[in-house]
Amino acid sequence: MSDYKVVNPATGQTLAEYPLTTDAELEQALASAYEAAKGWAHTSAVSERAGLLRRVAELHRERRDELAATIVREMGKPLEAALGEVDFAADITEFYADNAERIMKDEPIDILAEGTAVIRRSPLGVLLGIMPWNFPYYQVARFAAPNLLVGNPILLKHAPQCPESSAAIEDMYRTAGFPDGAYTNLYITNDQAATVIADPRVQGVSVTGSERAGSAVAEVAGRNLKKVVLELGGSDPFILLSTDDLDAAVQAAADARLDNTGQSCNAAKRFIVADDLYEPFVEKFTAILTGAKVGDPFAEDTVLGPLSSELAAQRLQEQVDKAVAQGATLVAGGTRDGAFFPGTVLTDVTPEMDAYREEFFGPVGVVYRVRDEDEAVRIANDTPFGLGSYVFTTDAEQAERIADKIDAGMVYVNLVLADSPELPFGGVKRSGTGREMGLLAADEFVNKKLVRIGA
Repeated sequence: MSDYKVVNPATGQTLAEYPLTTDAELEQALASAYEAAKGWAHTSAVSERAGLLRRVAELHRERRDELAATIVREMGKPLEAALGEVDFAADITEFYADNAERIMKDEPIDILAEGTAVIRRSPLGVLLGIMPWNFPYYQVARFAAPNLLVGNPILLKHAPQCPESSAAIEDMYRTAGFPDGAYTNLYITNDQAATVIADPRVQGVSVTGSERAGSAVAEVAGRNLKKVVLELGGSDPFILLSTDDLDAAVQAAADARLDNTGQSCNAAKRFIVADDLYEPFVEKFTAILTGAKVGDPFAEDTVLGPLSSELAAQRLQEQVDKAVAQGATLVAGGTRDGAFFPGTVLTDVTPEMDAYREEFFGPVGVVYRVRDEDEAVRIANDTPFGLGSYVFTTDAEQAERIADKIDAGMVYVNLVLADSPELPFGGVKRSGTGREMGLLAADEFVNKKLVRIGA
């Protein structure tokens, strides 16, 4: 029986199953990708690859409704959010098409001797992408688009619960005109993925997923001297020290927690609030989270669909129950209904509790009271993660100080949900290595070749 299946988390019904890629099929995919790396990657012009990417972006928009409905069924994303994700994937892909010449142009170096020197970017080779279920199109777009622009063929192992969206992505790349081997969808096991990473025809691997998955992949990649990019978990702090509009700040906090039913690596998860704002914040924040409608992800007014699976809801329930058993206060929520989980608020979490350093991958917000800026920064940094962070303050100098002090790959000041194709995405500590999106993404898997010419 294959692990690749569509199980609607809202109903628990298995809608479809897909056979695993056989070892023979995998070998053919590797051979085809390697041939593309030797041929197409070096013979096609940058403008040609950009044109193909532009067509992929157009196909996202043309197939928007169908693509969105697919991931609602696969992982329970509310329909409005699913449509937004398809749009964002199109925007990301188009960004790399628009900036192709800028990304790939030679970079002159001022040299001390006579003659010239440039850094010339060229493809590294075949790459494996291992992608998660929470953003089936967006995660693939931010990995595949910059690397196909560079000329790196892509082998893509998507999450087993996303077989139809992953097939739909491959179809868009093929329909757009990318040649055989340039982009291949694989239904492979973890053992087969390890074989791909070890294969000498493959030059790198990018993983978005859990710490466990990232560690396992990095170990195999390290043994085989392969470049790796890791985008792993996060427990992002939301620091609120002052505001001219508490209602707006609380709404931003709730939006940052509830996005994608709370299943986002860079969602705000720990809310660190100044003492004088703490009580009204908790009251207003709790009202918004508990008022968020839980229900059918296809319904227009649904805010929280099901979690990705009943197992995911069980795990979140266990985390909340353990936090309460260890002394945390459950302000509201905290009881699942199948795969559905309501907006939940915890307070009084201390460093001795598991919840203090865990990531809650669902609509659970943990609120902390702090005396001052220094305590806020200390709690914000007292985590094994370092992905994103949010700072709300009316003091511009304070915002700059905190941005410098926070151990994270991203700091957003006085705004949330502001990801954009031109902005690099990534973290530090156990949140991973490397960057995706923006111009930096196109520099992860390239040969930055020095070309030095004498006078």
